[in-house]
Amino acid sequence: MNILLKGEGQKEHGSAKESVAILLCTYNGERFLKEQLDSIINQTYKHWKVYVSDDGSTDLTLDILEEYKLKLPPGKINILHGPRQGFAKNFLSLVKCESINADFFAFSDQDDRWCADRLERGINRLENTPAATPALYCSTTRLINMAGETIGQSPGFSKAPSFQNALVQSLAGANTMLVNQSARILLSKTPDDIQIPAHDWLAYLLVSGAGGTIVFDKEPTIEYRQHDRNLIGANTGIKAKMSRLKKMFSGRFKEWNSQNIVILENARHTLSKQNLEYFNYFTTARQSGLLKRIFLTFKSGVYRQTASGSASLWVAVILNRI
Repeated sequence: MNILLKGEGQKEHGSAKESVAILLCTYNGERFLKEQLDSIINQTYKHWKVYVSDDGSTDLTLDILEEYKLKLPPGKINILHGPRQGFAKNFLSLVKCESINADFFAFSDQDDRWCADRLERGINRLENTPAATPALYCSTTRLINMAGETIGQSPGFSKAPSFQNALVQSLAGANTMLVNQSARILLSKTPDDIQIPAHDWLAYLLVSGAGGTIVFDKEPTIEYRQHDRNLIGANTGIKAKMSRLKKMFSGRFKEWNSQNIVILENARHTLSKQNLEYFNYFTTARQSGLLKRIFLTFKSGVYRQTASGSASLWVAVILNRI
């Protein structure tokens, strides 16, 4: 896998005009949607179009989208109607939409604010990747409250991203992700009837599993708003760590792994030879007795990004909660 460190492979844009499709899922997002759209309009990289899949909003979300559609050049804002089966299915409906064509695809939430160079930074880091190689750029987030004030930052993980990490941990939020066409194709092959624990985790698993390029930027590219309507909150602090431990030991973590394994079994043919071997070790370990489970988990090489996360992972292995 081609792992790039921050600062490597960056260059100034000249005549390059790679197109970006911004995939935005909305549902009753009137409160913060204008701020998000304004931050997209203010991007330093201008060759983009927004594709919005609204999942049945009953507030002013659609009115806001129509307002922005009228004031921007034709084709800049495109409004579609989602499947109304939850956020993950709405996200996949955009990924699979055959009428959306671009060189890169940026995933967006409805209530964040993007840093002005969010698109430019991601494109700079991925544009030299061969077209046939799946590639994913992601980053940390700057956390803000409902008033837009900075209240923290998500973890800047230091271990290399990899499939062995992806098997037991998601790396970054989908709202920071930019993928190329090859990665989009991988995601679009996900069956409609498969349960998806998290679409950011899905992207990390499939791209890393295929031996693709993963770029994790420790500098934030978005301001991630924390509020009571967030479906998934920030991955920081003691409260978040306790919540993850509770999910791990209650069996929720094991359930998520089972769902991810179904996804990967469907995508088995896309896994690199080495990653297929790690995957087989991991899946067999989950069905084995204690000693064999410990041995095969070790052979799979799975790891989490922090020391505390790794410790809890091995406790989960011993307790058969993986």
